[in-house]
Amino acid sequence: MATPRNRAGSVRAADLRWRSALAVLDEMRREPGVTRAAVARRLGLSTGSATEITSRLRDLALLAETPAAATSRGRPTSVLTPHPDGPVVIAVDLRQEDWRCAVAPLDGKPDVAEAGTHRSRDPEQVVDTVAQAVRRLHRRYGDRVRAICVAIAATVQHGRVVQSAVLGWDAVDLAALTADPRVPLLIGNDATLAGLAEARQGAAAGAATVLHLTVEVGVGGTLVVDGRPMHGATGAGGEFGHLPFGDPRLRCPCGARGCWDLAVDGRAIARRLGEPAPRDPRTYAEQALARTPADPAVRAAVAHAARALARGLAGLINALDPAVVTLGSLAESLRAAAEPEFTAALADGLMRFRRPNPPPVLAAALGRDGALHGAVVTALDHVLTEEGLAAWAAQCSSHPPA
Repeated sequence: MATPRNRAGSVRAADLRWRSALAVLDEMRREPGVTRAAVARRLGLSTGSATEITSRLRDLALLAETPAAATSRGRPTSVLTPHPDGPVVIAVDLRQEDWRCAVAPLDGKPDVAEAGTHRSRDPEQVVDTVAQAVRRLHRRYGDRVRAICVAIAATVQHGRVVQSAVLGWDAVDLAALTADPRVPLLIGNDATLAGLAEARQGAAAGAATVLHLTVEVGVGGTLVVDGRPMHGATGAGGEFGHLPFGDPRLRCPCGARGCWDLAVDGRAIARRLGEPAPRDPRTYAEQALARTPADPAVRAAVAHAARALARGLAGLINALDPAVVTLGSLAESLRAAAEPEFTAALADGLMRFRRPNPPPVLAAALGRDGALHGAVVTALDHVLTEEGLAAWAAQCSSHPPA
């Protein structure tokens, strides 16, 4: 019988093995197609240790190895890829007009498997339609599905949707989107998840403090510090679009007055042109941006929205002190369409000491896929833990992969 000291030593050794395994899997996730030799160098592993760890991960159906192309006379190595029978996560991107479901293995590359447009914005119909798609994917992948993450254009508090001004929803229960109660269902605001993806693997990868802004229907965004979004006390942080940077005479669908949302998107452009509020502000804005070069009135309306975006961004930079700013979706399009006005308004809004060296403002690298990538990142963060690997190993011992 093991003594308490021996048991403690065994636990520490097991924890160390899982930590080493997680470090290798994190490298595969950070750089899909990385070689075993490169991972060993980065992690300071000996050739023998790297071989032992990757062999154990192969046995657990967590990674596979294929010979790397020979580049020198050195010892041959292999490329690390997700195991074909290994864990996967399901990511859902639920937007104003449409939805997508993707599956991603441990390297974090989402593959969109199902998609559709909303026939109705009735929450029961939307949730039921998406739930059916998730169930089909769950049946296809079975116990390999380890987590589901939903990126939704809504305010999320304590992991639940409490309001969506975009979809016209109040509180909506998304529990139906998991077919198996044992599989965690994670829910996040779409702009927050897009910012997380940009900070971890996109335009701002490597920066310690990242401010992400996106414009779809209104303004969304997040502050990411050391790779983690700042969610606030209840998880509802980052609702930048509802800062009172807009016209206080205007009532936002969220219930507040003067929201920044109403000053920067397709609704703002239509209002400036004396046109009715569009049902689909994003598509309206895209069409207006396409008309900008040839239509002075549209160009002036777009420039007005770009200035409003830049002024608000300056305020956030003054308050949050990011190292890098990323602009996603129509936020970058507005800047590009009216760059002189955007640049001047941003500079005017910055505190004097910031103007000589403002943070770089970069175009988001992941485009409209940012929220989907962020959902994958969040789901894999949940799976790739010591507890998650131990649970997968226990499942493999009782049901070995084919």
